[in-house]
Amino acid sequence: MNHDIYESPLAQRYASEEMQYLFSPDKKFKTWRRLWIALAESEKELGLDITQEQIDELIANKDDINYEVAKAREAQVRHDVMSHVYAYGCQCPKAKGIIHLGATSCYVGDNTDLIIMHEALALVRKKLINVISRLSDFSLKYKDLPILAFTHFQPAQPTTLGKRATLWMNDLMLDLEELDFLLEHKKLLGCKGTTGTQASFMELFNQNTDKVKELDQRIAKKLGYNACYPVSGQTYSRKVDSRIMNALSSIAQSAHKFSNDIRLLQHLKEVEEPFEKHQIGSSAMAYKRNPMRSERIASLANYVIADATNPAITAATQWFERTLDDSANKRISIPEAFLAIDGILDLYLNISENMVVYQNVIKAHLMKELPFMATETILMDCVKLGGDRQELHEAIRVHSMEAAKLVKEEGKDNDLLERIANDPLFPMNKEELEAIMDPAKFVGRSVQQVEEYNQEVIQPMLNQERDSLGIQAEIKV
Repeated sequence: MNHDIYESPLAQRYASEEMQYLFSPDKKFKTWRRLWIALAESEKELGLDITQEQIDELIANKDDINYEVAKAREAQVRHDVMSHVYAYGCQCPKAKGIIHLGATSCYVGDNTDLIIMHEALALVRKKLINVISRLSDFSLKYKDLPILAFTHFQPAQPTTLGKRATLWMNDLMLDLEELDFLLEHKKLLGCKGTTGTQASFMELFNQNTDKVKELDQRIAKKLGYNACYPVSGQTYSRKVDSRIMNALSSIAQSAHKFSNDIRLLQHLKEVEEPFEKHQIGSSAMAYKRNPMRSERIASLANYVIADATNPAITAATQWFERTLDDSANKRISIPEAFLAIDGILDLYLNISENMVVYQNVIKAHLMKELPFMATETILMDCVKLGGDRQELHEAIRVHSMEAAKLVKEEGKDNDLLERIANDPLFPMNKEELEAIMDPAKFVGRSVQQVEEYNQEVIQPMLNQERDSLGIQAEIKV
């Protein structure tokens, strides 16, 4: 580590080595060479004067990149692609004359960007599935644990902790649908030439349009793709970058919402994110257990959501068949977003696997509010026993206001049940009223919803993705 120059915190602190490698120079330039080999092989197969000896020479040197030669050359010519063409040619003197034949810089640049983004999306997808798997386990474990639900962060009808976890899962399943769409419809740029007309390849193949079309298909197949974009300028449409970044932003939104809920639950002392034995929560307040993992998710998510505007602006401001004002922005915004999402998902994995649940606190909070929520049931039961609905409703309203005042102004316990039991209008004693206070009676179909959602939605997906499961997240700091 260099201590005297800036290094991205996304690499130092947050992203995994696997994601970092995908956006490394080594991955980039090795992919360039794969593309040059695919181009030469396809051109040979379609009749150009390229020998197998030349292709074998390219293959033999595909992973042995002479970086110093390329760097020295770029200092002279100020062109990264031509510098690496030159460096590859130095290693492959027999094939030097056919490297990059007919292609423009975007042949290697854009196709490589697409390949790397698609591989990065696959890694994101794998981690996303593992988060969903952990949340599934959590939701089933706590499917029948009643917990106070909130609307507007004000007490509302109870739910279960497991049901709340299905809401987190459902957001991620929507994100998974977006990733699957992008990966199912992935395409390469192919070899379209300087303005997308394939004119250079028409010249190489003596105006044989069938061979030029076939060239695209052969290159795509060699790189593991089913298709290339049918039309383009010099570059693939920058809307592709925007679509991919929107999918990352969507994951960031889901993760941020989860982190908000965990932080609020930790404030309530109901659920906590993991806190290690020697972890320090505050430099001043030694007793504190700050939810730093959830806060970090929120912080990185804000970055990704904001970063998604970069490719949107780039796509909107391109001129005709291409301008180069996308290049510097793209080199920064796309990798950084993927590294941030990678860090977010590692944190999400860590939290979802190690959440601490305080059931007694959850029950105490719920029971403080449950008498208010049970008043409708009490009203109906008392009417069945001969009470006057309107008189009872007014009495419950008055008792509820007085009980709430006692809780809020004097900090005392909720005595609503005692007030109702002592009111002769109500034909029920305290024991009968307390029997109504079973929290499980107030959670509706929460338990069944958790079971059905896991059985009908989550488990079929996890069964198909068994090979993706088992990822362990490493939190660096």
